[in-house]
Amino acid sequence: MTDLKLLLATGNPGKVTEFTEALPGITFLSTRDLRLGTFPPEAGTSYDENALIKAGFAATRSGLPALADDSGLEVDALDGAPGIHSARFGGDVSDGERIALLLERLLHVPDGERGAQFVSSLVLALPDGGVEVFRGTCRGTILHGPRGRGGFGYDPIFHSDELGMTFSEAGVSAKRRVSHRGRAISKFRDWLATPAAREQLSQWHEN
Repeated sequence: MTDLKLLLATGNPGKVTEFTEALPGITFLSTRDLRLGTFPPEAGTSYDENALIKAGFAATRSGLPALADDSGLEVDALDGAPGIHSARFGGDVSDGERIALLLERLLHVPDGERGAQFVSSLVLALPDGGVEVFRGTCRGTILHGPRGRGGFGYDPIFHSDELGMTFSEAGVSAKRRVSHRGRAISKFRDWLATPAAREQLSQWHEN
């Protein structure tokens, strides 16, 4: 489905660019473009719930279909932490400080026990109350120190099993192919080609 307008429930222009590149033919607006105000607190207990809080708020306030994603890093040795708290792990600190804190928690964990996965939940909320959820995961290992200069967040210490390198070392297209968010977006793209999607989104599709 092309010529579709969707609201991306984020104020981050970088994320708008990422979705625009991954889903050509769709015009993405951001909540900053429409000045919808401050999102409610992400008080959910799962990625799905947190993404729905953002998407539902944006769809209700704007009257447009809205997409939102919530993602996190789940470390096996930390019983799945930081998980849904990944972006706020350690409080109001930089990505580098957050990575340092995580590595400190894993200081004495041997290589064979440093498995982890990135998880993403992408939620589409419609103004009429309809909701669709798309999920993606990506397995890897937490290194003892950062590698690479690209990416963001925990990318420098997450060594992808499939790529054989960290997300920071990988190019954009390679990362998108195997990443948690890339896989969730791919499922959303497949759904857009179905009759159910055309029916639900027909009134926002520009003929």
